[in-house]
Amino acid sequence: MAEAPRKSDQAFKTIGELAEELAIPQHILRYWETRFPQLRPLQRAGNRRYYRPADVALAHRIHRLLDHDGYTIRGVQQLLAGGEGSAEQPASPDDGGEPRRFPVEELRALRAQLASALESDRF
Repeated sequence: MAEAPRKSDQAFKTIGELAEELAIPQHILRYWETRFPQLRPLQRAGNRRYYRPADVALAHRIHRLLDHDGYTIRGVQQLLAGGEGSAEQPASPDDGGEPRRFPVEELRALRAQLASALESDRF
């Protein structure tokens, strides 16, 4: 059976196509639309959703932040509301105004350490 031709990266995607691309159920995308005002796909007749390339990129970013970087919904909301381009915390006057990187790797190492402690019943 021949494989369907791949859509252009600039083409609009349906909710089903984007959900499949992200490997998440469609209802998760609909939920994200209620939590992230920046994620607003076009809605046509019958409430069909069509995601623009910018919406697709934003959905990928939300998915990465939530599922891979360990952010909460509220954390991603604050990050997006702040207009941050990456996973950086705002600058503080205490450190000379330089943005600080979010310690993702350190948190993952701590999570692994806590999981192994729980498994060994040291508590």
